[in-house]
Amino acid sequence: MRILVIDDERPTLEMMELLLGAFGHSTFRAETGEEGLELFAREMPDVVITDVKMPGMDGIEVLRRIKEINPTTEVIVVTGHGDLDLAVKALNLNATDFIDKPLQRDALEQALKRAETRLEKSRGEANDIEVEHRGDIVVIKIHGNVTSSTAPYLRSAIDDAAAKGFSQAILAFDKHASINGGGISLLDGLLKNGTSQRLRITLAGLADNFRRVLDMVGVSKRTSIHDTVDDALFVLRKA
Repeated sequence: MRILVIDDERPTLEMMELLLGAFGHSTFRAETGEEGLELFAREMPDVVITDVKMPGMDGIEVLRRIKEINPTTEVIVVTGHGDLDLAVKALNLNATDFIDKPLQRDALEQALKRAETRLEKSRGEANDIEVEHRGDIVVIKIHGNVTSSTAPYLRSAIDDAAAKGFSQAILAFDKHASINGGGISLLDGLLKNGTSQRLRITLAGLADNFRRVLDMVGVSKRTSIHDTVDDALFVLRKA
């Protein structure tokens, strides 16, 4: 992929350039939000990685303007550790993902995989939802990005499970799945509706950063979240 990196700290830019090159990506870099937008308009990269806190134009404004220019560009924001309010704000603006400073190679690689999955989806190359029956439990596998536009498909899968008499469902996110602000609201609504339909909904497979966001906004109070589908199945069958 062609990736633009925006950060006001030159050592961070140099480290990112080395890491992204090692992953096989071509990179462009800018030290300010303004410079980054100019480079973006000229090069139109697939992905933008931007620091949130920068002098002048910050990363949230960069994200907003990039989405105005090209809504399909994937944007990963880099936040300070614990800046979940900014992370949620970025997700509400349809950021692909957020990663914390100090940067970790694995976190960056996973964020790029999510961006790649979303790009495939926008090109019609990714299948978003699969339904699998595991005995008396329905597993709804989610690939790609969960947004408000995912609502009809997820609601249909949930309604179908309830109509068929299932009492338990697992929403299973693959490791490259991501959630934006609309997706968080969707999950909250599904959990409420599941209760009214007497369908217990459990989540599995969410990446740690998205679990932290769900904790912060209170969605995780409505259900349990497990590392894997097998973990969720074990707990549900034991209950």
